[in-house]
Amino acid sequence: MQRRTFLRTASAGAGAVAFSGALWQGAATAGTSAAGAGPYGPLRAPDANGVALPEGFRSRIVARSSLPVGGILWHPAPDGGACYPDGDGWIYVSNSEVPLVGGASAIRFRSDGSVDRAYRVLEGTNLNCAGGATPWRTWLSCEETWRGRVFETDPYGRREAVAHKAMGRFKHEAAACDPDRRVVYLTEDEPDGCFYRYTPEVWGDLSRGRLDVLCESAGGGVEWREVPDPSAPLFGKQTRHQVGSARRFDGGEGCHYADGTCWFTTKGDNRVWAYDAERGELSVAYDADSPLDGVDNITGTPGGDLYVAEDGGNMEINVITPEGAVAPVIRLDGHGDSEITGPAFSPDGSRLYFSSQRGTLGDPAGLGGMTFEVSGPFRR
Repeated sequence: MQRRTFLRTASAGAGAVAFSGALWQGAATAGTSAAGAGPYGPLRAPDANGVALPEGFRSRIVARSSLPVGGILWHPAPDGGACYPDGDGWIYVSNSEVPLVGGASAIRFRSDGSVDRAYRVLEGTNLNCAGGATPWRTWLSCEETWRGRVFETDPYGRREAVAHKAMGRFKHEAAACDPDRRVVYLTEDEPDGCFYRYTPEVWGDLSRGRLDVLCESAGGGVEWREVPDPSAPLFGKQTRHQVGSARRFDGGEGCHYADGTCWFTTKGDNRVWAYDAERGELSVAYDADSPLDGVDNITGTPGGDLYVAEDGGNMEINVITPEGAVAPVIRLDGHGDSEITGPAFSPDGSRLYFSSQRGTLGDPAGLGGMTFEVSGPFRR
């Protein structure tokens, strides 16, 4: 790696930040990692869909923006997504990052992988970027705009979406639920953004609760402090400016919780961070130029692998393994003016869904967006 060492102890703000997270303790001495050194081997030449994959994997396009799929026109600029079990099939829900009419849509797949139907789960919202799944099988769709909101939606299409203003009004990006501490972590896409923790009064009901922001502590570590007014009134202080000691992050993006650690990405400095919720410690898990460049959405597997999508770069999804390897698993050919969004595994872990937000057209409105499925021998 050219710029920094992979998985090292790093300085963060006022004090040193110790590497944490039991999942990665064995990787701290792994040294550098090169493309192709991951668990699946090198990428082959792009297939008929323009997708380069390792041996044993295959791709298909399941939806294209502005074209019919399952009874609806698939939305433009597809972004964050998640999968949910549904009887003998499953559902993939996807945000639409366009102004005023963004919202979110869902595709239901039959047991053989064919499309059963598609439908809208959220309408009339603004720049719905990433989000996160809840343990009670709802989808948190986040508005990436000034005073943006978090909408809790029903991926099964049976209940109306609800805005949870207590989760803060700011430029929301992603959300990750921590069922162990019964909190939701939130990222903010600003050059001086913050990292938040929302604690609902009742787990499973996000309508009322407390919003905290991660801050520098006097001892050089980090601590949580309450945000005085999460509603961020029009003529008051913006949410991220209400607590002076708030820890700043350069463009918060994807967020994923697993086994006591919340992993999140920052695009401005191309880092993957690890917040050890059990120890209350923050560390840098990835900080390099290659092979992963343009960090964005993130997801993971029960076995501990992280999958990080690129915004730009060379349009890859890279796997970061607990052993310390970082390697491309997917590369899109001809999508140079797009970004990869919404990676999410099917409930059985055999299929990975994601989108190219602007597709091969690269149009700013996202009318050429493409949603893919890759299947194969993923580690679980």
